[in-house]
Amino acid sequence: MDLPLAGIQVLDFSNYISGPYCPMMLADMGAEVIKVESHQGDMLRYFPSTLPNESRMFLGLNRNKRSMVLDLKQPEGREVIYKLVKSTDVVVENFRPGVAERLEIDYDTLSRLNPRLVYCSISGYGQRGPLRNKPGFDQVLQSFGGVAMCQGREHGAPAIVQGSVIDYFTGMMAAYGVMTALFVRERTGIGQKIETSLLEATMAIQAGRLVWAEGEPREVQRDLHGGISGIYETRQGYIYVSAHTQKFWSGLCTVLGLEHLIDDPRYNSMAKRSAEAVPLRKMLGEAFLQKTADEWEQLLEAHGVPCSKVRPLEDLFDHPQVLANEMIVTLEHPVVGRFRMIGLPLKLQKTPGKIRRPAPTLGQHTEEILTSLGYTAEEIASLREKKVI
Repeated sequence: MDLPLAGIQVLDFSNYISGPYCPMMLADMGAEVIKVESHQGDMLRYFPSTLPNESRMFLGLNRNKRSMVLDLKQPEGREVIYKLVKSTDVVVENFRPGVAERLEIDYDTLSRLNPRLVYCSISGYGQRGPLRNKPGFDQVLQSFGGVAMCQGREHGAPAIVQGSVIDYFTGMMAAYGVMTALFVRERTGIGQKIETSLLEATMAIQAGRLVWAEGEPREVQRDLHGGISGIYETRQGYIYVSAHTQKFWSGLCTVLGLEHLIDDPRYNSMAKRSAEAVPLRKMLGEAFLQKTADEWEQLLEAHGVPCSKVRPLEDLFDHPQVLANEMIVTLEHPVVGRFRMIGLPLKLQKTPGKIRRPAPTLGQHTEEILTSLGYTAEEIASLREKKVI
């Protein structure tokens, strides 16, 4: 059976993380993604990496794509795009507002060539407003959008959530928008432009916090703070325990040998335990030092208490639970050689996606794509001589 997005062609003009993640998700489901890069290439290719001559981040965000190099500032480069877009279903770009117009690859220009085109623009702060031209990056928007303040409030100083969570969530929002627009096109035959931004994703990922009732003061508790739940040091390693409810509190106390605390009137509700979190965490912390994280994990799980030993990322590559869900795959790359990476995080029962190729080298498929458009060997050589490709 065909892959779910077989026959969908995507032009990917994006760089860094939030942009490329969106078309990669589409490619995983079978879309044919052409990554259009400048002679310099996606800036993510140059992120620091311990891998020889390749960026770990680039490998992780650009599988299942083909790469072609084009100088879009030259008319011949734009002409290639105009030929491609006639058979293209989706365009994804994350230029600053106004750049696509200057390059003459904006929605208005391309949709005149293909009215069925779905065009997704990702920006830092949105396409309108006083900050529209400001560069946007994950940690910048975490700081602007309240994430850093909320993350660090318990400890005083603001703190960044590591792992580019805003970038990834923006890419997911963009893919959600593209799929919605493609569905609308199936019903109406009409394409459209989609806009999203790091700012909008930063707010969307905090939907449970961004509720302000009339009459509430500015300073209110917007998060259910950890209380006694959190990370504890053990005799060897660390463990995270979630014990908000009375059931989990009872199980935790039983495992730790602190049964006398279960029905103590000072701690017999979630609100009371949260109010007394400091002395409670001290008592719990002393108890956790008696055994290792592995030992506590087994004991707590046997009593139904949600917990996990704090593990390094590398453990995931061989963990039986990860492998049971086919979340690690092995690929072959022309520069890096054999490497393992994350598998498909979304599994369709009847029409599953597929990882068909690793991330491309810069311009790896330029000639192949130009040939498919009808360019002759002489014309391709001329484009190369002019540094169009």
